[in-house]
Amino acid sequence: MSTKKIEAPAPSAKAANQPEMKTPHTNGATSASASKVAATHNGNGLPPVGKNPHGIPDWRLEQIPFHIENEWVDGEYRYKIVGDTTAPVPPMRPSKYLTKEQSIEIYRYMLINRQMEASLERLYKQSKVIGSLYMSLGQEACSIASAYALSQDDWMAPMIRNQGSMIVKGYRPRDTMMQYMGSADSPARGRDSGSHYGDIKKLNVIAPISHLGDSISVVAGVALGARLQGKNIACLAYIGDGGQSTGPTYEGFNFAAVQKLGVVLMVEHNLWAYSTPVELQFACKDLADRSIGYGVPGVIVDGTDANQIYDATYEAVQRAYRGEGASLIEAKFMRMKGHAMHDAASYVPTPVKEYWKRRDPLLRMETYLIDRGWLTQAQLTAMQKEVEAYMDEERTVAENAPMPDASEASEGVYCDNAVEIAPKYGPVNVKTSNEKRKMSASSTPGHYK
Repeated sequence: MSTKKIEAPAPSAKAANQPEMKTPHTNGATSASASKVAATHNGNGLPPVGKNPHGIPDWRLEQIPFHIENEWVDGEYRYKIVGDTTAPVPPMRPSKYLTKEQSIEIYRYMLINRQMEASLERLYKQSKVIGSLYMSLGQEACSIASAYALSQDDWMAPMIRNQGSMIVKGYRPRDTMMQYMGSADSPARGRDSGSHYGDIKKLNVIAPISHLGDSISVVAGVALGARLQGKNIACLAYIGDGGQSTGPTYEGFNFAAVQKLGVVLMVEHNLWAYSTPVELQFACKDLADRSIGYGVPGVIVDGTDANQIYDATYEAVQRAYRGEGASLIEAKFMRMKGHAMHDAASYVPTPVKEYWKRRDPLLRMETYLIDRGWLTQAQLTAMQKEVEAYMDEERTVAENAPMPDASEASEGVYCDNAVEIAPKYGPVNVKTSNEKRKMSASSTPGHYK
């Protein structure tokens, strides 16, 4: 095998000022307001990073103080809350890496994500959306902050709700709107609806695969291919708490773990697998515990805290660049909409919805930015209006886009096997120990380094 030096991708503009991960986690609040809030937890700042019963680092500043059980009442099946849903909202944990400018940019991306989906909901109610619509209300921090930690050469395998991640990677809101409307100008040119679109030539995005977990194997192969071309990259893959229990998830991520490929698995633990509470879906309390079985680092974060999401992803990405392999991040939060627009999520008890509504990731980020003196309320309001105007322009473009021509329906659907796919990062460096080995011996197992 060649000994060509493995290179890490050059950082993108947004990450240019970020330090290397060399120092231990620090927890001091940097503004007087944040320090005052933190003092309610202990006299020296925010509490240190804790660990769960199995030794997995837990960065959250609160534990969810309730769980869901099932019961039968007068012949009717119901979900019962056990515990307290009235706990106050904790402060956000200050980021180790994000600058003021980067934090503000993340907030703006979160605004775009929220308002884009509000526009999509209106389009759906006007019967302009083809098929169903999948919303990510409440998980904007997870999508935006995780994708923001990637560099230009890194890859991403989003799920159907990671529409905010797509924006960070380079798509415009009009692209997602046109995709849902089946327009000829959509990324899939009207050949697929919903969020099934990607770009493997420029933006490095694998189109979401509805067979949950299958994307993980794809990006594991991408990371392997890049390494064979002499480059260590990070590949961010998302999976939900339900999809995390599927066979393809295990098979793909286990391969990445064994081969030390830079796959960062973001487990979006949003508490409900469709209409089933997670307490009735798996026995372990923390899905990050499964990282022990994979033999990779795991961490638990608050999925409504953009700082925790970014820092955990950034550190996992840096591990990938150094060739240290895969990482697993469990982000806990609740999806505030049903599975799709046809699902009103009436099965979720109202006190549970109210608990998570108070933890709206946008509201938490707004409070964080104001408390630090990084934005005033007037500046926040101005940014919100600016994003509204931008979204109006994007929606107008999407609504005026033409529908596809039926005569071109099959163009671009099938790959021409005669097309040569050039290596993306450089020549492939593979050298066998015996180049004269017969074909019959080619099945000898090997380690891809």
